[in-house]
Amino acid sequence: MSPTPDSVVRSTRGGVPRPLRPEGAGASRVGPPPRVAETAPEDDVLANRRLRVLVVDDHEVVQWGFRLMLGQLRWVERCLSARNGAEAIALCRRYEPHVAIVDLLLDGESGPEVCERLRAEAPAPRVLLISGAGGISPRAARAAGAAGFISKDSPASEIARMVRDVGAGKTVFMESTGPQAPALTEREREILSLIAAGATNREIAGALYLSPHTVKEHTSSLYRKLGVRNRAEAVQRSQRLGLRS
Repeated sequence: MSPTPDSVVRSTRGGVPRPLRPEGAGASRVGPPPRVAETAPEDDVLANRRLRVLVVDDHEVVQWGFRLMLGQLRWVERCLSARNGAEAIALCRRYEPHVAIVDLLLDGESGPEVCERLRAEAPAPRVLLISGAGGISPRAARAAGAAGFISKDSPASEIARMVRDVGAGKTVFMESTGPQAPALTEREREILSLIAAGATNREIAGALYLSPHTVKEHTSSLYRKLGVRNRAEAVQRSQRLGLRS
């Protein structure tokens, strides 16, 4: 039997020779097709990117807690903290965070107002409002530009999940378990609006054609329903409950 030429090899079935592919110039090699770079959908990009997170809270221990919790998560690139709106705006312009966690009640400031200021920046972070006391209606939170609200009493894993969801472009509002907005009379709503505008009792009386004594009675009733002690608390409480946008 003549030897098998170098140009053929025996197949494993029936001993039938099978030609080898010629080598040398002009020979083509069979291999995996070249990889084509794919562009992921925008939603996937948002969901998988590492987030820069800004915490706006006037309590140092809260800032520390958020930095400790978020800093160990693989999807968090950086966690920053600010005590007030001015610091938050400065950090926003420098680091361009993707998500800002803003407390509803800051020292001398309203969380929703800080939210509006942050949302006016370019690029603007998405804002998750958070509070340890009380809450805010979804309507009022959305009016301020927030993408969500959660209580500080929520489990850490739930807070982390909502931060990531907000960073991925989702809108998330936890079901309210706090007190519901009280039923105010039309007159009490009028007085509340004037209080929020900074009007005094005498000015309110003149605007509504009431006696100062009647205004004082309506104001006392308003305070009782809201569970507050003064004008500033009434304005903040009514905003959190969605009685004012």
